[in-house]
Amino acid sequence: MNVIETTLPDVLILEPKVFSDERGFFFESFNHKKFEDAIGYKTEFVQDNHSKSAKGVLRGLHYQMENPQGKLLRVIKGAVYDVAVDLRRASPTFKHWFGIELSADNKKQLWIPEGFAHGFYVLEEGTEFVYKCTSYYHPASEKTLLWNDPEINVAWPLHDMEQPILSAKDMKGQLLANSELF
Repeated sequence: MNVIETTLPDVLILEPKVFSDERGFFFESFNHKKFEDAIGYKTEFVQDNHSKSAKGVLRGLHYQMENPQGKLLRVIKGAVYDVAVDLRRASPTFKHWFGIELSADNKKQLWIPEGFAHGFYVLEEGTEFVYKCTSYYHPASEKTLLWNDPEINVAWPLHDMEQPILSAKDMKGQLLANSELF
């Protein structure tokens, strides 16, 4: 596995070693020991999530104050633009964001530790996104940042100023200035 650092400390791109031939491909999508060696500390995953979305859907930016979740993310069909926002007040990259295309074709994975908001924009119809979480979903402490907060200024890859498809919850996201943070 190739580990690539990003502009946000602790957020990592993981590229698996893929073995391909005329029959198809094989790769190890998760190995706990190799993963912990890559991130440099022990962690445990307690929940796996799987979502399917139409092209143009934007989910996020979500985080939990209680039971914050670290997430190991990958796409198994289609493609997304995946985003992490550093919400750790003591971090030198507080309020900064990082984005990357994750796709079934590139097989890249993204590790986002606790203390970050997460969201993604769906680039292809019928995209399927899977991720492991270090804590259980805790709806009572879930927070949503407004996807287009000007203070964060995520450069979502929207075409021709199109509006993304949002859930009611995501339409009501809060500005960073009004949000509870780590």
